[in-house]
Amino acid sequence: MHFDIDIGKRVVAQGRKFDLAVRFCLDAERLALFGPSGAGKTLTLQLLAGLVRPDRGRIAIDGHVWVDQGAGINMPTRARRVGYVFQDYALFPHRTVEQNVAAAFSRWLPATLTQVERREIDTLLEAFSLTDVRRSYPEQLSGGQRQRAALARAMAARPRLLLLDEPFAALDATLRLRLRTDLIDMQRRFGIPMVLITHDPEDLIQCVDSVISMTQGKVMQEPTSVASMPDAAVRRALQSGKAFAG
Repeated sequence: MHFDIDIGKRVVAQGRKFDLAVRFCLDAERLALFGPSGAGKTLTLQLLAGLVRPDRGRIAIDGHVWVDQGAGINMPTRARRVGYVFQDYALFPHRTVEQNVAAAFSRWLPATLTQVERREIDTLLEAFSLTDVRRSYPEQLSGGQRQRAALARAMAARPRLLLLDEPFAALDATLRLRLRTDLIDMQRRFGIPMVLITHDPEDLIQCVDSVISMTQGKVMQEPTSVASMPDAAVRRALQSGKAFAG
């Protein structure tokens, strides 16, 4: 997928202002926005999703213009066809796993679904190992099950792009290791490009092919491929805050 992004946004809250100015242009199937808390990663993801409108700039994905403030273009979120997985997963607490996934079809009662939609939901529940908990509620699920339910709901909308806001942050180390593998397997199986927010170098090593390092609302350096770099070199570069050796 080709990303051509040049956007700016000022956020003012409680007397403080934060200026985001992000520009990058690259081809990637698994892209990470990497940086410390407060770097502007989540705001960038929200701008891509259309949840926040930029003050200026342009967003073009695979040659399709989603936003061009100069030309008055601002494609609605639904038309962008993005799947968004929030850091806390944002599952509907009073709906079952099956109903949460069905929400992608704008109808949560199984009785209102078409046969095709029922089959799609069954396929997703099986793909994400959720069949046995399809009638369980979010509070009855483990952390890994909640994450997989959120991913299944995002995938049910048949997105052209998957956006994930620190999907492993709330999980313990053992579960993070397993779910990183699950995420990559899923991405390869469905062939949907993804943008992943993280501040964990291990996510970069295991999950992505390109990384954009951010700090204080800006891109620190040119987008970098991590696929061909030794793991130790990735860790050193990220921990030092220096540019990657290309």
